[in-house]
Amino acid sequence: MKSIISTDQAPSAIGTYSQAVKVGNTVYLSGQIPLIPETMMVIEGGFAEQTEQVFKNLSAVCEAAGGSINNMVKVNIFMTDLSNFATVNEIMAKYFEQPYPARAAIQISKLPKDVDIEIDGIMELPNVN
Repeated sequence: MKSIISTDQAPSAIGTYSQAVKVGNTVYLSGQIPLIPETMMVIEGGFAEQTEQVFKNLSAVCEAAGGSINNMVKVNIFMTDLSNFATVNEIMAKYFEQPYPARAAIQISKLPKDVDIEIDGIMELPNVN
């Protein structure tokens, strides 16, 4: 049985997808880009500000699903420039505690709304007894 996760603390879906889908204790998170949830506008600033907003959005969806960003077991990072990878690591360290999730980082040519970063992933919720 699957359930749809939705929160107004993260950007609303701007297409034919859900913010996240929960199946059992596993939550599949759709990609988050650096949109401010209240305005649906891309955050102003550079790559660091965009990355910070993406992690805030992911955190909000994780919390809406009943977990936290530290319950993520797989993270996929899509960037338009891999030279920004050190910035991702620096900001990611503020949101995750060890043990860190598995991760992929991929350079692509373009992202929605011409942003520089998008992140999706999979979260495993702790068993509730």
